[in-house]
Amino acid sequence: MTGKNFPRKPRDKRPWYQAAFALGLNAWIPSWFKGEIFQGGIKGICVPALNCYSCPSAMGACPIGAMQTFFGGLRFNLSVAEKKFGLYVAGFLAAVGSAVGRMPCGWVCPFGFIQELIYKIPTPKLRIPHFMTYFRYAVLVTMVVALPLLIVDQFGYGETWFCKWICPAGTLEAGIPLMLIKADLRPLIGFMYYWKLGLLVLFVGWFVVSQRPFCRTVCPLGAFWGLFNKGSLFRMAVDDEKCTLCDKCHKDCPVEIKIYEQANSPDCVRCLRCVSSCKFGAISYEFLGKKEVAPDLRVPKAS
Repeated sequence: MTGKNFPRKPRDKRPWYQAAFALGLNAWIPSWFKGEIFQGGIKGICVPALNCYSCPSAMGACPIGAMQTFFGGLRFNLSVAEKKFGLYVAGFLAAVGSAVGRMPCGWVCPFGFIQELIYKIPTPKLRIPHFMTYFRYAVLVTMVVALPLLIVDQFGYGETWFCKWICPAGTLEAGIPLMLIKADLRPLIGFMYYWKLGLLVLFVGWFVVSQRPFCRTVCPLGAFWGLFNKGSLFRMAVDDEKCTLCDKCHKDCPVEIKIYEQANSPDCVRCLRCVSSCKFGAISYEFLGKKEVAPDLRVPKAS
């Protein structure tokens, strides 16, 4: 029995889902022709991905940007007795994480999709040392939480440090497009714009030679949701009796983890490529009581 006898699953069409989400999250095309940023009523709703609020056609708010805005304004709000604790953003992030962990990183995030496409360029490839994956937690704690909260202006407001100084998704989705469609912004180009553009160029070069390096080493959203992987409702599992340690899953993994060592690793983006690549049917996933186990694709020996 071969794989040809089994119907293709949604997991086998993941790039199409990624493309659909990338277009859907940035669907307000008229903004590009009007030279403006979409500001419809739904813009205040967070989307489950790193997708820049300032992209002309973005339909929702980036949760990381929203989180920074909350921490940046917290001290001012408390000083004027405004008890705004950002419960919507925190609740949204916790609800998504509790349900599926980092799955949006593998299926929804446009910037993750872009990284996977660029990596397909044929060049020599480099592995990312595992210790570098811990850097994303430092980015989450310092750039998203601590600096916006602790360093404030004379009015008591902090900056969105990650968006301002690092986020290459914002440069690609908003910085460059806005300069192209709004001529009145071009005279304002200065150090910050060139800094962000230089970072984007460096990241794109890294995308060519390494698999999803931004997601694995820098992205604070992936760092936050990864903390839920071990306890989320969506669970990955490996049958040790069926697993032969052939490492096919490791070779196909876009974040280069060995799922048989830690099935619900915080690095896993739940893309399910490993389920499809395991010809022994050793890898499975479960959600809300429904379990999906890939079939054993080995060709039986002739009797």
